Amino acid sequence: MKNLANTLAGVMLVVILGACSQQELDEPAAAATSESAEEFVARANVELAELSREMGAAEWVRSTYITQDTAVIAAAASEKYAKWHGGMVQQALAYDGQELSPETQRAIDLLKLGTSLPTPNDAAKRKELTLIATELEGMYGAGQYCRNGDDCISGSDLEGLMQTTRDYDELEDLWTGWREITPPMRDKYQRYVELVNEGAGELGYGDLGEMWRAGFDMSPAEFEGEASRLWEQVKPLYEELHCAVRAKLGDHYGEDIVPQDAPIPAHILGNMWAQEWGAIYDIMEPYPGVSDLDVDSTLETKDFSPQEMVRSAENFYVSLGMDRLPDTFWERSQFSKPQDREVVCHASAWGLDGGNDLRIKMCIKQTYDELRTIYHELGHNYYQAAYKDQPPLFQGSAHSGFHEAIGDTVTLSMTPNYLKEVGLVASAEESEQAVINRQMQMALDKIAFLPFGKLIDEWRWGVFSGAIKPENYNQAWWDMRTKYQGIAPPNDRSEATFDPGAKYHIPGNVSYTRYFLARILQFQFQRALCETAGHEGDLASCSVYGSKEAGNKFFAMMQSGQSEPWQDALEKLTGTREMDATAIIDYFAPLMGYLKEQNEGRSCGW
Repeated sequence: MKNLANTLAGVMLVVILGACSQQELDEPAAAATSESAEEFVARANVELAELSREMGAAEWVRSTYITQDTAVIAAAASEKYAKWHGGMVQQALAYDGQELSPETQRAIDLLKLGTSLPTPNDAAKRKELTLIATELEGMYGAGQYCRNGDDCISGSDLEGLMQTTRDYDELEDLWTGWREITPPMRDKYQRYVELVNEGAGELGYGDLGEMWRAGFDMSPAEFEGEASRLWEQVKPLYEELHCAVRAKLGDHYGEDIVPQDAPIPAHILGNMWAQEWGAIYDIMEPYPGVSDLDVDSTLETKDFSPQEMVRSAENFYVSLGMDRLPDTFWERSQFSKPQDREVVCHASAWGLDGGNDLRIKMCIKQTYDELRTIYHELGHNYYQAAYKDQPPLFQGSAHSGFHEAIGDTVTLSMTPNYLKEVGLVASAEESEQAVINRQMQMALDKIAFLPFGKLIDEWRWGVFSGAIKPENYNQAWWDMRTKYQGIAPPNDRSEATFDPGAKYHIPGNVSYTRYFLARILQFQFQRALCETAGHEGDLASCSVYGSKEAGNKFFAMMQSGQSEPWQDALEKLTGTREMDATAIIDYFAPLMGYLKEQNEGRSCGW
């Protein structure tokens, strides 16, 4: 029945997309100067709502049913949107220099930035780019590592093995094997860069990186400086964590394998991309056995189904005064990996039909890590539900980091007391040693991630601007990863490979700066919510579970979507207009003290 349903959905999309004549697809839209700016924006909102419905359906089918046919459908939908968007931007230029209301001017500005994939105003190139983008994502989603010809392991299964395997050579084999999917991406990616830069240029930007940085209510240069400022605030904590992790890995594998004055081998940090290190907590645990939050065992012992795990997350948001998810969410979401077809397992939240059709797409497993991911993904859904009554051009995140930060903020309230209250752990012990253990566990994910979150787009900014040449893609990638993360590949990596393509967001064309900013904002949000909830005590012990007051303030910020500058939205919740990482430093103060003590006498840095 699932195959039939997806096939019928694909057929319907072909019918819908076929409703446009070839002439309509090939010819740029004529300027509509007879309309007032307000009338133009109103028309754009109506047309965008319909196009988004069509494109969302096509993308959903493509992600949950990877075939050549769904690739054609998704590419056609993207091409149709790209043609519409390019034409509307050309029309919008007619209003440049006019005195417009702030709301109308913002709508037009957002329209110009309304794609992460700007296509050239040429039918053939537009079609070529949308097809390349679809192919790249499909190559990642269907990627496997096949040993001995027939022993094939999917990407999601490889991720699981990287988390649990401790054998150095086996980890290197898995790490290297996954990257075998990337060489065919290299030429396609190079052509993709050429085409998106041409499209960005036609919209008035120097390249796609400049266009992405323009979406933060400040100039691209100012935003680049802002990202650097935030990194400098948190860098000392990361450096102390890196030093302690390298020392423990040296003890585990031997200092001949993990030298104490060099970058850490990238494949032994418990993650396929060394982006989060929580899977090696067993090696890093400061005080073994003290307040071990073994949520995994509870999930397995009580045999939580994927839907029950999602219900747990939903209950948290409901406790804040938000509505339950609609019935269609439970009917249409992908909770488990189907056995009969290839899908994209990478977790994502979908607000289809203008936020009236909420879904998540995951391949859920019974782990605490997956549970936290679910809490995070529902944050997207509740944000989508909050701003669904805004005009389509304002249905989005205040800035992209806000969308990621909503759910991340909620995960900070998954404290031992909360987990005990909802029956996920038996004990909520909070001795000083227990606090250090819990903070180490969190820091291995949240703090270890920070430089990775920053460098992904910084690498792309260099690629888009031409500072990083195609013949230097891989070298620049590893230079940057060593500079920021202090890691190095386990073996020689030549330009015959394309290691950036082993991370979904590169072939998937998803900007990554949002994740870096979300790691900053979640602590800032949490501090404000805890103050609203009347929490007394240190920030790390606060859970706002059950606080309607905090929930009301949180939801009020979300409702504005992107109808106003992010500084205004931030001020509604926090009382400040500037992103600030001091809440991270405050939150992890106990761990920072422990790390400095442990690192005394060690040679830190790389």
